[in-house]
Amino acid sequence: MRRKYAASLCFILALGAIRACNPQSAPPVREAEKAKDYLGQKATVCGTVVSTRYAAASRGSPTFLNFERPYPNQVFTVVIWGSDRVKLGKPEVDYKGKRICVTGEIGSYRGVPQIVVKKPEQIRVQEH
Repeated sequence: MRRKYAASLCFILALGAIRACNPQSAPPVREAEKAKDYLGQKATVCGTVVSTRYAAASRGSPTFLNFERPYPNQVFTVVIWGSDRVKLGKPEVDYKGKRICVTGEIGSYRGVPQIVVKKPEQIRVQEH
């Protein structure tokens, strides 16, 4: 019985390793303008940060990184809550004017698609 269990466990672990190494398991990359079409899905969204705001006095002390057009006409927003800011330095300065990609579940706030970033691994700067 132990051998049967061990063989099954090895098969399951091997299957998991194959899935982990499969590049198709990575989230799809979307341009900021298309993010609204993928609400509720995990994806990587790329765009240029054209305006930022650290709202230190607001509830939750959010930082906003707005893609492609400045607030209030942005096409996509990255939200970083104050509790996660310490892990990310000064994102409103570090990412302004840069083309970045963020990975996470695409949500929406007042009709604008967004991803909430909680850790630095979710953001990648694209080199030109």
